[in-house]
Amino acid sequence: MKNAEQTTLDMIHAAAKAEFLKKGFKSASLRNIVKEAGVTTGAFYGYYESKEQLFEALVGKQYDRFMDCFCHAQQDFAKLPPEDQPDNMSEISGQCMHDMLIYAYENLEEFKLILCCSEGTRFAEMVDKMVDIETKGTHDYQAVLENLGHPSPPIDPRLEHILITGMFNAFFELIIHEMPLEQAEKYLLELRTFYTAGWMKIMRQPDAI
Repeated sequence: MKNAEQTTLDMIHAAAKAEFLKKGFKSASLRNIVKEAGVTTGAFYGYYESKEQLFEALVGKQYDRFMDCFCHAQQDFAKLPPEDQPDNMSEISGQCMHDMLIYAYENLEEFKLILCCSEGTRFAEMVDKMVDIETKGTHDYQAVLENLGHPSPPIDPRLEHILITGMFNAFFELIIHEMPLEQAEKYLLELRTFYTAGWMKIMRQPDAI
């Protein structure tokens, strides 16, 4: 059985999730959270110093693990010998996206909070951070292609930003709309096929469609 402290914390978390999912972080009322949890304001401040700290407690671990998975995939790809990178680009990125999808579905409420309700917190910048990381990875890969004798033409930075942002937004739509996992996995595979072919075409690589 849970002790009283665990039960109180669980009630605070449950009330906070409901309030944040309904109103978003900025509009959520700490007073409502405390009321719905059935605790006093003093009891709440025994656990958290602020609404920001409470939101962090709800999603921080999931956010960090998700971003670590994404960053490690980028690093693992960059560590491959240059001559092996073209043949492994789709496989490594595809496995990473699939792993992230599964993890998000295992923590669906937390990722709905991050994706839909986090304005006003550090988590609201997740897509922008992923775009920045992916953009750097794209530039590094272009340098590899040039050294391998398959240079790609310069990509307009605005177009590059639009394409990469669109790719991640399409991925997160699967989670936001809570598609059945089996269907989401199928759509993810099709999205990968679409974007891989498009990038190969833009980069004018030998296997481009």
